Amino acid sequence: MHRIHVIHENPDWLPPLAEAFARRGLPWTEWNLSGGVFDLAAPPPEGVFYNRMSASSHTRGHRYAAELTAGVLAWLTRHGRRVVNGPRALDLEISKVRQYAALEVAGVAVPRTVLVLGEPERILAAAREHFAGGPLILKPNRGGKGLGVRLFPDLDALEVYLHALPDDEHPADGLWLLQEYVRAERPVITRAEFVGSRFLYAVEVDTSAGFELCPADVCAVDVGPSPAEISAPRFRVLEDGIDAGLRSRLEGFLSANGTEVAGIEFIRGSDGRRLVYDVNTNTNYNPEAEAKAGLAGSDRSGPGAIAAFLGAELAASTTRAA
Repeated sequence: MHRIHVIHENPDWLPPLAEAFARRGLPWTEWNLSGGVFDLAAPPPEGVFYNRMSASSHTRGHRYAAELTAGVLAWLTRHGRRVVNGPRALDLEISKVRQYAALEVAGVAVPRTVLVLGEPERILAAAREHFAGGPLILKPNRGGKGLGVRLFPDLDALEVYLHALPDDEHPADGLWLLQEYVRAERPVITRAEFVGSRFLYAVEVDTSAGFELCPADVCAVDVGPSPAEISAPRFRVLEDGIDAGLRSRLEGFLSANGTEVAGIEFIRGSDGRRLVYDVNTNTNYNPEAEAKAGLAGSDRSGPGAIAAFLGAELAASTTRAA
């Protein structure tokens, strides 16, 4: 039987998608790739495969889930299966450096960034050479949810942090990024959501509580302030969307890189620059923001749009196989 196969490593993120599938009566199954055994000599099952592997999988004890997924996607592709967010999307998900290179090819501006591999003294020397006295941001090349992103007012603060950093808090791939601090017009960023490589809607996110910006309710269990500590909703759907020129460039970027479902985050600096700093190919949605915007339960919601898109792809796949 042809069905939708959802590749992931975190069951906590599946319920909204499962509900959207149920509303449409779509047959589906989950492939939890936190582990697994695959006979590469056998053909995969029929259907459409939706890759939701996350860059933050290593923070949940699944250090090699992304590597396993890369192998599975190669197997699926070799057998001609329809894969949504295939190998190229996974490659972008687990490397901000490769994201930035691909964004710049598409004509999208990114923050000035320096890639570093090495001990604290090398990181400090690079910061001294490229960012003078600060402020600057330090982030892992492979992160997810904004984890590990820290702002330092000066190099002294960076030095103290690096020399006290436990080994288990180093980046999963060993690569650090030093990045310019972009002073925003307001303490917000914008996250644009795309399904089928086409713009769906944009969310304004309050960053005053920090950089851990996963919009899903489940992400708020262990991180972030309580509702009483926030004077306004942290996530708000923007009625006017985003600039048409940026929208076109981002859609072109996604299409050129085989990425059909994504959330792309950007910031507008006080100097007028608009810079994209993160691409999330495993995207989650904020149900409260969608409900307030009148999107919940419809095909204009994130889960609803994905279900509609995958349902259409499944129908096309079934027809081709007939």
